Amino acid sequence: MNLTLHNTLTGRKEPFISIHPGRVVMYCCGVTVYDHCHLGHARSYMVWDVLRRYLHWCGYTVRYVQNFTDIDDKILHRASVEGVTMQEISNRYIAAYFQDIRRLNILDADDYPRVTEHIPAIHQLIQALEQQGYAYAVDGDVYYSVRQFAEYGKLSGRKLEQLQAGAGGRVAPDAPDNKKRDPFDFALWKSAKPGEPAWESPWGMGRPGWHIECSAMIRARLGETIDIHGGGGDLVFPHHENEIAQSEALTGQPLARYWLHNGMVTVNGEKMSKSLGNFTTIRDLLDGVWTDYPQPVDPMAVRLFILQGHYRKPLDFTKDAISAAVNGWHTLKAGLLFGNHHRAALSWPVANIQSPPQEPRVERFQAAMDDDLNTSGALAVLFELAKGLQREGNRLVHEGQTQSSPELLWQQWQTLLHLAQVLGLETEADSDTDSATSELDEAAISDLIQQRQTARQQRDFITADDIRDQLAAVGVTVVDQPNDTVRWHQQ
Repeated sequence: MNLTLHNTLTGRKEPFISIHPGRVVMYCCGVTVYDHCHLGHARSYMVWDVLRRYLHWCGYTVRYVQNFTDIDDKILHRASVEGVTMQEISNRYIAAYFQDIRRLNILDADDYPRVTEHIPAIHQLIQALEQQGYAYAVDGDVYYSVRQFAEYGKLSGRKLEQLQAGAGGRVAPDAPDNKKRDPFDFALWKSAKPGEPAWESPWGMGRPGWHIECSAMIRARLGETIDIHGGGGDLVFPHHENEIAQSEALTGQPLARYWLHNGMVTVNGEKMSKSLGNFTTIRDLLDGVWTDYPQPVDPMAVRLFILQGHYRKPLDFTKDAISAAVNGWHTLKAGLLFGNHHRAALSWPVANIQSPPQEPRVERFQAAMDDDLNTSGALAVLFELAKGLQREGNRLVHEGQTQSSPELLWQQWQTLLHLAQVLGLETEADSDTDSATSELDEAAISDLIQQRQTARQQRDFITADDIRDQLAAVGVTVVDQPNDTVRWHQQ
């Protein structure tokens, strides 16, 4: 394995070497659960899902932890508006998170710690920072003394003189200047406000600051140093910078050996965010509620859209980009279902995904993924396989034979299925084609084909492809002829 990853801490790609041979420990900053997840969330968690899948494919045992922030000003505001408890809001949107993310075939993390489950661990960490002179208490609040940590700014590359108190919006100044010793300092513990949830602490009733949460949860669940810490690029400063300051001030050890950050999702070149009001939730996109594309989008098409770009670069979300991904998924899906449609004609055994031999396409796939998760290059291999299988399927339908042997086609199909799983691109096989076929008589098939022809003439290729897939699902293969006619074959 020659995997290299771009380490934000060093600003360059580095060979990946885990702390313990054969084992990887990963942590990713999770969502603040006050609303439904949008496409920006989907991108981040899909990136780490693919990294985890690939590490597993390469033979590693991976422990992956992703937290939920279940105490936050936004959660409290929503609870107040709705007249319910903070816990009710958190539980509602944690459940919604799992509904949305699983539809995208993102595997569950091994552990989902919540902030409110780690209050004692947060107390212990803050107290240790206080004892070593990195934190100080003022009237029930506790602050981290940024100037005490000589390496502050090493992740983001920002010099202390360039920083501003409250950078990032999420940590807007929460105390008068006369409470902080230095405007660069940030809150570790906030004293209780009337009507808000609060916990007893050595400094009085209050709740944790944002940054201390992840430091405490990593320390409690994973130890002092982990292999990989992931998150969105907007977390580099101040959140991850502050995590490093809190954790490494005490241990003298790296919090993470590799810091990885995904690029932001933009909308027509502008950052997608809830504060700007230009975000689209995952469920709206999948359910056809997005006004720019008012029809359901296959979750695998969304996954393809995200993986077509390099994870570190911005990803522009537009109607055209989604349409292209939908069309691309039709091509991949046809290749993935090749064996289900043509198994009988090729005298193949029942499908059972097998590890492919180390042939050139597998090597190209691995070379792309080893290069800082170049999923675009890996997808090129999948499309090459899928298109080749499509061509052979057309020959089989119209000529009764293929140019390649059934054995070679079996190997190519198995390779496609296997590599697609590494990227989480999967489709349900037709388990009962014969019974489904009986539900469509010849007149119904002809009617669907005519609808497809009309859609093609109107250049509505999405509808045309949907009808083609609908026919394929019941064993009907449609082949377009050069003279604008159509031939079809029913298995």
